[in-house]
Amino acid sequence: MYDVTIVGGSLAGCSAAILLGRAGFRVALLETHKDPNYYKRLCTATIRSSALPTLQRLGLDKKIADAGGMPCYDAFHGDFGWILDSGASDRQEHGYNLQRAKLDPLVRQAAAETPGVEMVLGAKAFELSRGPHGRVNGVVAKVQGKEQLFSSRLVIGADGRSSTVADLAGLESKESENGRFIFFAHYRNVEIRPTETLRAWFVMPDIFLLASFGDGTTVMAVAPDKRSIAEFDKDREEFLLGAFGNLPDAPDMSNAERVSDVVGTRDYPNMNRRRIVAPGLALIGDAAMVNDPVSGVGCGFAFQSAEWLCDAVTGALRAGDGAAVDKALRGYQRRHRRQLFGHHLTIADLSKRKVLPPVIRMILAGAVSDVKVAERYAGVVTRSRSPFSLFAPTYLARAAIAARKTRAASPDTSVAELAK
Repeated sequence: MYDVTIVGGSLAGCSAAILLGRAGFRVALLETHKDPNYYKRLCTATIRSSALPTLQRLGLDKKIADAGGMPCYDAFHGDFGWILDSGASDRQEHGYNLQRAKLDPLVRQAAAETPGVEMVLGAKAFELSRGPHGRVNGVVAKVQGKEQLFSSRLVIGADGRSSTVADLAGLESKESENGRFIFFAHYRNVEIRPTETLRAWFVMPDIFLLASFGDGTTVMAVAPDKRSIAEFDKDREEFLLGAFGNLPDAPDMSNAERVSDVVGTRDYPNMNRRRIVAPGLALIGDAAMVNDPVSGVGCGFAFQSAEWLCDAVTGALRAGDGAAVDKALRGYQRRHRRQLFGHHLTIADLSKRKVLPPVIRMILAGAVSDVKVAERYAGVVTRSRSPFSLFAPTYLARAAIAARKTRAASPDTSVAELAK
């Protein structure tokens, strides 16, 4: 008998296991893959700064830095130039860039070394066990070809987008269209400034990302409109390098050497669930919500959702009260929705747009001239602030004044642009 069974031994599941193990609970951590060094390939491998306090609490920030994690400071290029939160490095508000080939085994090892956590590799969950009133009280998994029951007072689904746990619990998903496809590759000898370790270009309807790692490699990601798929298929690397070569203030790629496959997907819809809890069960990470990879939020939200769930249920689990645990789960669901649903809505909206909304174009223009406008915008994109903070009247007024200044200073600005 365990206190908690976690299905999924990646970032979210391992984070939950660490926190619950430290709290004194006995945790079964079930991972489908047998190889402890398995990692997720479809990921641009950036952790947003919103997750930094969680990483520090988990003790993973130092491990990530020691493994070659690069502090992540964002720079965004719009129609009028670069947008920088110039004070982020002084405030130590940063995320990390670290390849998943290093990050996943690191986090998995930290979980396996936590007292109270039993990691079971090669465990494939296929059934939920339930008590007499239908409350989930365990997981049935195949381990080395044999069925094994992991009984527990709480089951956590951390098994990704195609969550078996969610399906078994009847927690339905809703997808929204993504009008872009995304592919990326890792390169050596592509220089990027240390104060701009993640660069993004909005060349709508296309978006381009560049992120550097501590080992001297850089990931180059293209997220073009799906109408470009036929051209992309002719020569993937030529398309990727050509796209970056045509960008304003493009990186020098004259000595670029590809050190990975060109990896990606043609279709990656956004996904959320109306419910992410049921009696005796909760979802975290990608099992609960999936966002466009170009947003870079998956890793950070995995760490954070695990923390929110563990904080919600620890007291009730310790008291041994199933009804209290279920009440705590509903509290976790409310917090998850409150913290992340606004980000999900704006990310999903951008996924479908061919052009940026006028208000966002105004903010981007204003952020070029006004550091305060830039700071708030960067805070939203790094997920440290609510996206609704961009629509505060005082902020919009300041952004409008700054945008007019930016457009007036641009030699290519038309009278029509100044009137916007």
